Amino acid sequence: MRTLLRSCGELSVTAGLVMLLFCAYLLWGTGSYTEWYQHLLKQQLRQPAKLAELAKLGKIRLGDAVALIRIPRLGRDYEYAVLEGVGPEDLRRGPGHYPGTARPGKIGNFVLSGHRTTYAAPFNRIDELRRGDDIVVEAPEARYTYRVSGKQVVTPDQVDVIAPVPNHPGARPTEAVITLTTCHPEYSARQRLVVYGVLAGRRERRT
Repeated sequence: MRTLLRSCGELSVTAGLVMLLFCAYLLWGTGSYTEWYQHLLKQQLRQPAKLAELAKLGKIRLGDAVALIRIPRLGRDYEYAVLEGVGPEDLRRGPGHYPGTARPGKIGNFVLSGHRTTYAAPFNRIDELRRGDDIVVEAPEARYTYRVSGKQVVTPDQVDVIAPVPNHPGARPTEAVITLTTCHPEYSARQRLVVYGVLAGRRERRT
């Protein structure tokens, strides 16, 4: 019996260590993959003329870079390349743009989704955003500044938040808005945290 208890104890300790290592990988190890891919996406964005032409022709492919996002409230170093697509593999590479929603700065809803706890957790701190905070989107053709207008927690099936007019499906949009979505609370996919913003400024990129 003593041997059995000792064996069970050793197995429990081993299992615990394996779980700790796995959790550490999820929280920090996955970030290395995202950082590597972010480097590649930012290289794409160094070719603004090519990207702007593809966007104009509607030829941005899934996985391609769309823009850079900067959020001053979250620090001077906060910068992520946004890619086209919100599938599991896309979001492992960085914040993703929902295909079919508005392009940066255009009338309608520019919708982005990002991880909150793994794969560099780009949207980990968007709950800290306040009304009036800037969300800066550097697209190939221009820099767009959105201002945070509100936040909301919804269930995963409340897809009206990504409508052209958020929460008003079927309504015709008259302004350019942005919507950021991520899981809520942290370490759970039970709900979604949504941050809304309205376009407040545009600065054309010099050629």
